[in-house]
Amino acid sequence: MLQKLRDKTSGWIVTVIMGLLMIPFLFVIDNSYLGGVGAQNVAKVSAPPSWWRSAPSWWPMSFLWNHHEISVEDFRTRFEQARVQAREQQGDNFDPRQFETTENKLAVLDQLVDEQVVRLAAEDAHIVIGDKAVRDYITAIPAFQKDGKFDADQYRLTLAQGNPPRTPDMFDQLVRTSLQQSIIPTALAQSGFTTKGEAERLLKLLGETRDVEFGMLPAPAADTAAVSDAEVEQWYKSHPKDFLQPETVTLEYVELNAATLPAATAADEATLRHRYEEEKARFVAADQRLASHILISAGSDAASQQAAEAKAAKLAAEAKQGADFAALAKANSDDPGSKDAGGDLGWVEKGVMVKPFEDALFAMKAGDVVGPVKTEFGYHVLKLREIKGGEGRSFEEVRDQLAAEQLQADTEKAFSEFSGRLVDLVYKNPTALEPAAKEVGIPVQTVGPFTRATATGIAANPAVLKAAFSDTLTEDGTVSDPIEIGPNHSVMIRVTAHTPEQATPLAQVKDKVIAAVRAHRAEEASKKAADALLAKLNGGQTLQALAAAEQLQLLPVPGLPRGAPMPSEAANRAVFSAAPPAADKPSYGKVALEDGRYAVFAVTKVTPGNVAEVPEQQQAMLKQQLSQIDGAAAAKAYVDGMRKRYKVQVQESQL
Repeated sequence: MLQKLRDKTSGWIVTVIMGLLMIPFLFVIDNSYLGGVGAQNVAKVSAPPSWWRSAPSWWPMSFLWNHHEISVEDFRTRFEQARVQAREQQGDNFDPRQFETTENKLAVLDQLVDEQVVRLAAEDAHIVIGDKAVRDYITAIPAFQKDGKFDADQYRLTLAQGNPPRTPDMFDQLVRTSLQQSIIPTALAQSGFTTKGEAERLLKLLGETRDVEFGMLPAPAADTAAVSDAEVEQWYKSHPKDFLQPETVTLEYVELNAATLPAATAADEATLRHRYEEEKARFVAADQRLASHILISAGSDAASQQAAEAKAAKLAAEAKQGADFAALAKANSDDPGSKDAGGDLGWVEKGVMVKPFEDALFAMKAGDVVGPVKTEFGYHVLKLREIKGGEGRSFEEVRDQLAAEQLQADTEKAFSEFSGRLVDLVYKNPTALEPAAKEVGIPVQTVGPFTRATATGIAANPAVLKAAFSDTLTEDGTVSDPIEIGPNHSVMIRVTAHTPEQATPLAQVKDKVIAAVRAHRAEEASKKAADALLAKLNGGQTLQALAAAEQLQLLPVPGLPRGAPMPSEAANRAVFSAAPPAADKPSYGKVALEDGRYAVFAVTKVTPGNVAEVPEQQQAMLKQQLSQIDGAAAAKAYVDGMRKRYKVQVQESQL
């Protein structure tokens, strides 16, 4: 019977049937198997097999390709890292909504794609990272070290506390992958070089000066011609960002200020005495010793140690017998810091000296001489000249201080309890502020509408302003957490009205539009006049000859250095962008000035920078920087080139 079944299922009919059954199955296969981006991924980078560079990328040949996918989780982790970095760099100016742009997301994704491109390239080049390289890299990371040495327990603890937490095996693989994908770009970056001639040419350009003369055109006459409705409409539509109404919010808020709360009751005598007993150590003066010493240094061998110890013992005996300790120190001490001062160390507190030295010194009585005392520096002879400190201040001496501190603590406690009660009430009804404020007995105040630029009072505080325009408060209408604006001073706010940024109706800004059109006309007229003058200069007339006829204000600037804002930064760029004068004929150009006027200019002389005047150290530094730039460009060109060879698919809807 089994043989009959085998015979009936081996014909061409069965093959056709199986093929038909496969068709619906293909529609439920994850798209990533067929060459697309999977449902849990934002991008995929694919490379043809090394043994068939021209392999087609369509299915089913795509199975032969090597694929690296970028998951949604990977992208979100990297994007959050970028968010944290931007917040640290921008501080209070960081705008979460502005950061959440498609451009920022694509920029982060682009970095991830480049990493996968170089990783595929490394795999294609059969680059393998050995265990020793991974181990050496990890053990050199300071976060995994104690006292400058790698500590396995510290390694595991740091990984477990990371975000996200990782096991040693996971981190080993992460390091291995990072080293693998960075080895080629790093090698290329380090291969950059700059010749001496290239560096000198750049130095000559950087140090170049130009003799130039500016001819300032008169300020253009005010445009008073009529502006038609069609011109107004056209300008308004072509410059929408110039006529926007900024985003506004209106707030209601409660202010929590310890200064306006009922004053805390002064602590009674028993409370103050109890605090004094608990904190008595605070009011004890530090124990100090006025000490001198003689240091006899010793080598590492036994004979040197014995000789140093014997010499120190001899000096200690002489000092105990009445010899001048300072004279002995000047003649014998090996401590260059105290020798000339007769061994004087000044007043010494605990925790300053090494332990054997400190133990001996703080066990002595005033006038004692002790030695030899062995430390890592050698053998010491100590003399304790005077003792002070260790005395405690009485309760009566510190009563006022304790009372002030207790009053401050009670005030802070009362403020904290009051704030906590208000927060608890708000949490019960987070979309309303009035009921909670009424129950604790503080008024609800309002402010607004205001923009980010017109906020005043409490609303102008950076923390309050940031919260007021946050997505959470503008969209949900909930009460904020307490926002600290000073010590024991905070506010809780709720956005009661929010108007997004939007276009201002033309009727409201028609006068501004007309003014903009007229200003543009005047600018165009000035530009046209400058073009006419430039044509005359290029036609053979001189700037001096035109100055009188055209009422130009001449401004000669000999030896203008590159980058100097003379008469403006834009003018300097225009001057150094102009061609050098040829055959004693000046080169001419024009530039718009900051006050709306135009100027034409004549470059009459170009003087290259003198390389000999640049110190050798600066020349070497510039050459090194140019080499780094060249290496970075080579690495980028490599990544860009490999990216063109590979297939990159992005699913923006997953970002």
